[in-house]
Amino acid sequence: MMTTFTPLQSFAGGMLIGLAATLLMLLNGRIAGITGIISGILPPPARDWPWRAAFLAGMILSPVLYIAATGSSVPLQIDARPLTLLVSGALVGVGVFHGSGCTSGHGICGLARFSVRSLAAVATFMVTAAVTVFLTRHVIGG
Repeated sequence: MMTTFTPLQSFAGGMLIGLAATLLMLLNGRIAGITGIISGILPPPARDWPWRAAFLAGMILSPVLYIAATGSSVPLQIDARPLTLLVSGALVGVGVFHGSGCTSGHGICGLARFSVRSLAAVATFMVTAAVTVFLTRHVIGG
């Protein structure tokens, strides 16, 4: 499987994510951890659910705005079977629960606040990702 090298789009996306996380912290005093944001919308909703809904709406609508602005969509190809996706999603959920947060909360916001717990979490994410890619591409097949 080939991936496309998109340094400018990746840089712009990273800057927008960093800006959103910074503004959320500055204006609301909240961390932009997506799991925490979603959990505040699910029943029973948190009292501050409106900003959470707006944040998630922005995440959902941004690809629509990108397509409208550029006239093209981002190519998406999923090479996994549905069962693999379900098991992977369940494992991510277990990791989020036991890791006290998601990759966005730890990786973007936690590291920016010099959180030792987030540093350990991100190191665990990265090592696990590297081992998973190695195993799936070089040992299991591909």
